[in-house]
Amino acid sequence: MAAGPTAGRVTRRRVRTRANLLDAAFEVFAAKGFGRVSIEEVCDAAGYSRGAFYSNFDSLDELFFALYRQRADLIAEQVATALASDGPGLDVPAAVDRVTEVLLLDRDWLLVKTDFLVHAARDPEVARTLLEHRGRLRRAIADRLARARGHTALPAVLGATDGAAHAVVAAYDGVTTQLLLDRDVDHARTWLGQLLTALLTDGSTRH
Repeated sequence: MAAGPTAGRVTRRRVRTRANLLDAAFEVFAAKGFGRVSIEEVCDAAGYSRGAFYSNFDSLDELFFALYRQRADLIAEQVATALASDGPGLDVPAAVDRVTEVLLLDRDWLLVKTDFLVHAARDPEVARTLLEHRGRLRRAIADRLARARGHTALPAVLGATDGAAHAVVAAYDGVTTQLLLDRDVDHARTWLGQLLTALLTDGSTRH
């Protein structure tokens, strides 16, 4: 039997409730840190009851993972889209400009991500989740670099495209760590662009 209009409204309401809980949790986690937040605080920030929380998530851990996946998937999608807009040849400075423009250099997100990293370092199962999402970002970069093979040369020191992708993600990690301390987003974006260009070329093509 087909679901009626009421079922459709319930489904839409549940999707909206879940999204609101994730948004509220993001703000609370960024402000206080994972491990210092209660379910009640997330519910209060979102304006929902504990019942609404448990109809969407079994625990704070599950909500935290869902929040991380949401943001990590967005970053991977943004990078893949930014790298897919030209032909087989790779104009490194132009591609770097597009990537650094769309990357989430948001300090609140970086605080949440760092909490997730520390949590993962102590829990192998959580670490596998983190590695899976970091791997998706690296694959998006490696796939684009592989498409440019034969058209655009990469520095030999990076090895194959997988090595170059690892270097790009490591550069992003380093820049965002500094951003957590100095809070200078404009400098971080500029520095990331310069660093990625230097990594993927001889460094002389960026003006």
